[in-house]
Amino acid sequence: MIKEYEQAKIDAVMKIWLDTNINAHYFISEKYWVDNYHVVRERYLPIANTFIYEGDSVVKGFISIMQGFFIGALFVGKEYQKQGIGLKLINYCKELYPKLELAVYVDNIGAVEFYKRCDFVIQGEQANEDSGFKEYIMVWNRG
Repeated sequence: MIKEYEQAKIDAVMKIWLDTNINAHYFISEKYWVDNYHVVRERYLPIANTFIYEGDSVVKGFISIMQGFFIGALFVGKEYQKQGIGLKLINYCKELYPKLELAVYVDNIGAVEFYKRCDFVIQGEQANEDSGFKEYIMVWNRG
């Protein structure tokens, strides 16, 4: 079930964020994610519209929308991936927002392909300002 994020779920959300980033981004040092943990927890999560996917009282994934259109985070716990949770979170947000945009690392091929299957289109490529690694800017518009 998808519902609005509550502060009481912050530890579960941040565990998914950290574990999934480390697993999905083998090309970036684990230290980078650990060093950014508190920035995400204390600066970005509080200003985002975040929705969690919860089942059996367990947070299995979440999506955060920044500035009314930008997907700042979409993560599903490793043990719950390939079950359609990410797609459900994307589709939920497609109902709420007429346009969605995101940045995804070029080397995260699985994520790039996932977003393409969700009808996102690559609009450009840039270096991530924090990590320096190349990322695609992908966009979806309600059509």
